[in-house]
Amino acid sequence: MSEQIKFVVEQLNKDPFKKNFNLITFDSLEPLQLLQVLNEVLAEIDPKHNIDIREEAPDQTAKRMFSLLGILKYKPPGNVSDLNAFRPGLVTGSKSIIHPILHWLLQRTNDLKKRAYLARFLVKVEIPADFLQDDVVSDTYHQYEELVEGFKTLHKECEQLKNSGFSTAEIRRDINAMEEEKDQLIKRVERLKKRVDTVSNHQRMLEMARQLRVEKEREESLMQQKQEQKNQLFHAEQRLQRAQQQLKDLRQASADAKPESLMKRLDEEIKFNTYMVSDKLPKELESRKKTVHFLQKVVVEPAMGQSDLSELEAKIQEINTQINQLIEKKMMRNDPMDDKLFLFRQQASIISRKKEAKAEELQECREELLSMEKELAQKSNQARDFDGTEVLKGDEFKRYVSKLRSKSTVYKKKRQELTELRAEYGVLQRTEEILKQRHEAIQQQLQAIEAKHGITGFSDTQEELERVSALKSELDEVKGRTLDEMSEMIKRLNTLIAEKKSALAPVIKELRPLRQKCQELTQEYDEKKALYDSCAAGLESNRSKLEQEVQGLREECGQEETRYHYTNCLRRITERQIQRAADEMKLYVSADPQERRKAVREQYNRNILEQENLGKKLREKQKAVRESHGPNMKQVKMWRDFEQLMECKKQCFLKQQNQNPVGQVIQEGGEDRLIL
Repeated sequence: MSEQIKFVVEQLNKDPFKKNFNLITFDSLEPLQLLQVLNEVLAEIDPKHNIDIREEAPDQTAKRMFSLLGILKYKPPGNVSDLNAFRPGLVTGSKSIIHPILHWLLQRTNDLKKRAYLARFLVKVEIPADFLQDDVVSDTYHQYEELVEGFKTLHKECEQLKNSGFSTAEIRRDINAMEEEKDQLIKRVERLKKRVDTVSNHQRMLEMARQLRVEKEREESLMQQKQEQKNQLFHAEQRLQRAQQQLKDLRQASADAKPESLMKRLDEEIKFNTYMVSDKLPKELESRKKTVHFLQKVVVEPAMGQSDLSELEAKIQEINTQINQLIEKKMMRNDPMDDKLFLFRQQASIISRKKEAKAEELQECREELLSMEKELAQKSNQARDFDGTEVLKGDEFKRYVSKLRSKSTVYKKKRQELTELRAEYGVLQRTEEILKQRHEAIQQQLQAIEAKHGITGFSDTQEELERVSALKSELDEVKGRTLDEMSEMIKRLNTLIAEKKSALAPVIKELRPLRQKCQELTQEYDEKKALYDSCAAGLESNRSKLEQEVQGLREECGQEETRYHYTNCLRRITERQIQRAADEMKLYVSADPQERRKAVREQYNRNILEQENLGKKLREKQKAVRESHGPNMKQVKMWRDFEQLMECKKQCFLKQQNQNPVGQVIQEGGEDRLIL
């Protein structure tokens, strides 16, 4: 209570109250004076209460203070009996009632000012239902409610603007700076106009400059459109590459896949998607909706101060304590061993948790796979942009290497064959030239013979007929060979089909009982697996319960060990301190002076005496220094003047030495002669 009064006195002595109280004067205030102080504090929060209570009836004062304290959400401390005594205590100016109110008000003055200001507009006027049946009154009341809602919205926007960091002073400075820049630009434009008016054809030049600016702006817009189209083209290419990659992956996956595996994989995906749509996503959506609902409720409520937050935290803590007590009572009332469904509930909860964990893990793996595929596509695009080729993967790269090796071997063989063929080509070319020469000679002889006998051109006609007949025979031979090959291929295919049918007939007969056996084994496997899962879930629940008990016992054991060591250390420290006190007492009461000097008290006394002597000497020295300070400063000044005088003489002497002599003095026979 004394701390509260001290805090109240400190706050009342500050601005804007400036009461100049102390604890005694504040405690000795009369009830009427105490009520006046409370009224001044309330007037600081809400200016409407700036009233002299001596000019107001006591019941009006109490009613006014009660209404304002209710708006400010003040809760009197204590139980029901204290609450019953609160109203008369406030009317009579009881210290036990007024002091807590002052302490509460002065702790949160700024928040209460805001709450009192908002209460002027947000506390609705209560109108009886009979009056609201009138159309005019009802419309007016609806307009009043709309204005209240509008005030809430504007107040929130105002608070957001205040908290956003903008201030009117900064905005005004920016406006003034912009106006100054505007004036400067106007002056520069006028100067440029005056300068341009003297130039011939300035209107045409201005028009050309305007057209240039328009074209530059158009060029910038076109460049921006071009960049946007490039970006769109790049994104489209990426989408196309992703689609091609997906198509390639699907083709590779379906190349060696069987219908059973594909159906199994589709069933797994359908189950996973069904679980996500029916269980996981609705729960997440519901939790998000609840969060949004709570946030909307928080936004609609007026601004809360630190005191309101502390009260809410206290309520939350109290409710959590009640919930824990109810859970403990329920656990004590319901024995898990008597509940037959407890094991199955526990198994179901374990399985559901595992299912949710696996679903989240699968979702994370899928997201990671998508991100890795995206990164791989980016890397492949970069590599393709770098050298214009696709990046080969593991199997493709191995196939590419093996293919390259086989091509290298074939290339070496072909190169050797090409060398041989080139050599043979040279020989054949020489042979062809020789044969052409002989053919020309024979042809000339044949033409001479044909001309001699009068049958020119007979040999050419004969060669043409032979060539046509040879070509016809070749075509007939190719046709016959093709027909024979087709008939032989058809026979071979029929034979192969018959062999395959005869080979597959016993296999199909053996496969039928095996399929039936496989179905039976699958059913038995499912039953055994369900039995195993139930047994494993029971063992898992028992194991988790035992682990929790062991963990609790270990924690309790660790706490007890810590407490034991802590107590043991405290005991040792206490024993050591007692021993030191006993030794000190023994030395202090000892008759031997040497022993008494070893006591801590004697040592401290000696140190104190030495420090006092040292302080005395230092004070005497300080006194001597103060007395000799004036003469010493005078002597220092004299030495400085003497030093300056000697320095001046030195400079004069050096200056005289540096000057050239006007003449020369010679002494001879007791006479002095000056030679110029």
